[in-house]
Amino acid sequence: MTACERTPVIRALDLFCGVGGLTHGLALSGIEVTAGIDIDPACRYPYEANNKAKFIEEDVNELSASGVAAMIGGADFSMIAGCAPCQPFSTYSRTGRSNKRGGDWQLVKKFGRLVREAQPDLVTMENVPQLLEHPVFDEFLGCLDGYSVEWSVVQAVRIGIPQTRKRLVLIASRLGAAGLTLPQDAQELKTVREAIGGLRPIKAGESDPRDRLHTSSRLSKTNLDRIRHSQPGGTWRDWPDELQVTCHKRSTGSTYPSVYGRMSWDDASPTITTQCFGYGNGRFGHPEQDRAISLREAAILQTFPLDYAFVRPDEPVRFSVLGRMIGNAVPVRLGEIVGQTVLAHASQYLRSTDLGGTTD
Repeated sequence: MTACERTPVIRALDLFCGVGGLTHGLALSGIEVTAGIDIDPACRYPYEANNKAKFIEEDVNELSASGVAAMIGGADFSMIAGCAPCQPFSTYSRTGRSNKRGGDWQLVKKFGRLVREAQPDLVTMENVPQLLEHPVFDEFLGCLDGYSVEWSVVQAVRIGIPQTRKRLVLIASRLGAAGLTLPQDAQELKTVREAIGGLRPIKAGESDPRDRLHTSSRLSKTNLDRIRHSQPGGTWRDWPDELQVTCHKRSTGSTYPSVYGRMSWDDASPTITTQCFGYGNGRFGHPEQDRAISLREAAILQTFPLDYAFVRPDEPVRFSVLGRMIGNAVPVRLGEIVGQTVLAHASQYLRSTDLGGTTD
């Protein structure tokens, strides 16, 4: 391989890393993630068990620019990546991590501060689309002075994720502007059937003995009757009157048709949330089995590999903890697409440098 064909080495740090969805995707694309930072100790095992990066339990407020620079130095290019949770819009605000932080927008602001002070070659941020409507986004852009910046709202189904999830994705580079746009090719829809159709059937409250994460929450007799009357893609209006919930019949409940709903085999799933294991929390009923989706099914719909380990062998499976970690994760496939885009972008400038030229 000649110098101009060499793949660039990009060394990255993942802020607010959670269980490692973004890290795993970036690593699959060929980016070297050295460490993930998060203040949730429950994320340490899944992060380190599935990735070659180190988990650092630390508040981003305590990170120094020099420390960050040291973790991502020594490669062709340096990178800071992360999903800075927005408390007004994100389920992160209702988890144990948020009570250690103050202020609605401090996480995004601290992300911007570290970028401004550490000056990595590359930056990527994934977030909720509503961030575009708030002045804090303009503040974040102000921290990217000297960078070429591209952002877009990505529909997950357009990049091979079996989920109707919309996310804001930003990529910034000090190298130049070429090739920063994230591809959103209209791919063939990846369906719920393709994602989870091959898993072992289980009943409500049952676990697969070969995979403890493939476990489904229990259902009351009333909810078991309800799901038996639910049609894939249908609503609670399909139920007999005696099973319908009074509050849903009121005009104020008419805007929540998907609660207690089943997914459809041949469509994408709804957005996987931190409460996706609960049948009454959205359209989280299995397409044909009388239960809510399992934790493993939720993780697969977030494009985690089937064998991604979320809990130690000697620890209990806790729905609230694991649901939070899975629902808050960046889909692995999204991280991989971002990584591929960044690598292709950086390759153009590496070739230019190796050849002694410049690239516009």
